[in-house]
Amino acid sequence: MTASQLSREQIAERLDAAANLLEAQGADRFRIRAYRMGAETVRGLPQDPAKILERDGLQGLEALPNIGERLARAIDEMVTTGRWSQLDRMRGEAAPGHLFQSIPGVGAHTARAIRNTLHLDTLEALEIAAHDGRLETVPGIGPRRAASIRASLAAMLARRRRRGPADHQEPPVALLLEIDETYRREAQANRLRRIAPRRFNPEGEAWLPVMHLDRDGWSFSVFFSNTALAHDLHRTTDWVVMYFARPGGPEHQRTVVTETHGPLKGRRVVRGREADCERHYSAAG
Repeated sequence: MTASQLSREQIAERLDAAANLLEAQGADRFRIRAYRMGAETVRGLPQDPAKILERDGLQGLEALPNIGERLARAIDEMVTTGRWSQLDRMRGEAAPGHLFQSIPGVGAHTARAIRNTLHLDTLEALEIAAHDGRLETVPGIGPRRAASIRASLAAMLARRRRRGPADHQEPPVALLLEIDETYRREAQANRLRRIAPRRFNPEGEAWLPVMHLDRDGWSFSVFFSNTALAHDLHRTTDWVVMYFARPGGPEHQRTVVTETHGPLKGRRVVRGREADCERHYSAAG
């Protein structure tokens, strides 16, 4: 990919914008402060972050004051693509289909199928799905094509990734289901801030509840799904999309839905972790 021409000031402005949105959407004050301190660090750099990445890689950014792995990856995404998916989500502007089309061999139809089947909107989350077998559940993607996409993603994300997909860590399903329950309860009670997504929202209504919270060492950002499929199936208040990370760590994503078939029918299930959910419910009796 060709590096963008974003300056240090433009990157700092985006970090400040994220902090302001997090504050408006009720996030933890320490999380807000981390973004503002990161913005200050970027503004004070003697050179643009793109030059640091070119010379020292991701570790060069992580070595800076107030820039941990999570902000380093965010800055790298801005330098590489000119956009920042996390900020787009908070603004209600996310369009992951365009991001997936940046993968060699993935056109608009396949990008849409990936988004609608897996409910993912970052390259990192798609890479995990490519390794754990979920990518092959997408219509039109068999083992050979999945292997090709996996190889392309590995090349695209080589600079960003310090740990391989095998080292990917997630919260236990019990915590994910607890966050899901909290979000849906607070949304139903109208106690969450709402944003007006640009996609599938011609009237510009602020209908999408947003929740940011920290629990058990994880930071969460939670939204109802705003995909075409969720709207078509009338599941926009059922499918819950969670983004989570350890402090300073990379962000990952899961979707929680009400299962419509099989032994877990009627229960809330974390897509891609159905076996864990079955064990969880069995243990709970």
